[in-house]
Amino acid sequence: MTDYIVSQPRSLSLAEVNRSVHIPANAGFWRKMFAFAGPGYLVAVGYMDPGNWATDIAGGSAFGYTLLSVIMMSNLMAILLQALSARLGIATGMDLAQACRRNYPKPVAMVLWFLCEIAICACDLAEIIGTAIALNLLFGLPLIYGICLTALDTLIILYLQKKGFRYLEAFIAALMIIIGICFAVNLAIAQPAIGAVLSGYIPSTEIVKNPAMLFIAIGILGATVMPHNLYLHSAIVQTRAYGEDTASKREAIKFATIDSTVALMFALFINSAILILAAAAFHETGRTEVAEIQEAHALLSPVLGVTFASTLFALALLFSGQNSTITATLAGQIVMEGFLNIRLAPWLRRLITRLIALVPAVVVCLMYGEKGTGQLLILSQVVLSLQLPFAVIPLVMFTSNTKLMGAHKIHWAFAATAWFVATVIVCLNLKLLWDFFGGLGN
Repeated sequence: MTDYIVSQPRSLSLAEVNRSVHIPANAGFWRKMFAFAGPGYLVAVGYMDPGNWATDIAGGSAFGYTLLSVIMMSNLMAILLQALSARLGIATGMDLAQACRRNYPKPVAMVLWFLCEIAICACDLAEIIGTAIALNLLFGLPLIYGICLTALDTLIILYLQKKGFRYLEAFIAALMIIIGICFAVNLAIAQPAIGAVLSGYIPSTEIVKNPAMLFIAIGILGATVMPHNLYLHSAIVQTRAYGEDTASKREAIKFATIDSTVALMFALFINSAILILAAAAFHETGRTEVAEIQEAHALLSPVLGVTFASTLFALALLFSGQNSTITATLAGQIVMEGFLNIRLAPWLRRLITRLIALVPAVVVCLMYGEKGTGQLLILSQVVLSLQLPFAVIPLVMFTSNTKLMGAHKIHWAFAATAWFVATVIVCLNLKLLWDFFGGLGN
């Protein structure tokens, strides 16, 4: 495990778009920042996907603004881990999947690949179901048809990437802006107490003392940091045509970190907005039992007294699910190519990754209906929690290693913080799994 392979991989990560975005050589800060901006927003959508909505809604309706501090903590962890992911991709020319394949024994790499595929399938399930629920709420479309329609995102990716990776980034960013506007309008209607909201970002010991609150808090943490995002980010930062010398890579790492940090702060706003809206609309009106997306949608307009409030909520859910399915499909391609070193036609790679998640979603919907898809949504978050340590620990190990990272190895203080975060994530996710399976036995 100490003899890391530092040479470039034979196959490039996302070869069809690798180094396809021009970086101006002698431009100023803001022009370069604009050139590097984009990958962070593809990553950020994974932190506001439909899998987060249920835990945020449950936390806000049951406990008001108290769990905003947990959302903030989760976001800070995400910022750190995504910075490490971008650093790995830029410094080594390998994405996280390629680094695992080239630096671990083959049996270990194959186990990591299998676990990662399960996690991407679980993540895609949450996003497919979220999109289908949104289509049902907006247009009355049966869930089974909505689930099948999500396969069309493969065509969107192929079309936009054919035009250029920047078009795909612009599409994702545009949908994120619409999501933000939807929640901004609903928050303006709900008029939450600003003082109470701000105090919610201050950690409270009550979170640890109250078992029900702790369970939802761990669920928020477990649903926020997505393992597939670490693989995704380490690959898509390589779409920028930065130089191969140390100074150029150092500059690329700086701008990539700024990009992901700014984008994740937008994700913080969205996740906070979901919880704040639930707290203002439901907790403060005594409806503390609201935990389902469909229930929140049905009650939002009557509670706020504005007919379009529920429509904005469903529209944000639709765009959130669509955004997340696109990035999860890209992550599936990266993982398959990186771990297995196979080259398939782009449409076939994406069709395979989509079908892996689409088939179980269709089966559960046909067998159990709406109730079954809701349970599948919760189970998908538990599966993600189970896989997360297998992505976080290799990432911290790689970026802490001098032979692999060279001059771009993280500082010992940064490494210590990263290991602390990894330990916290592992412990909290183990607690979530313990509570989940313990609850099944009761």
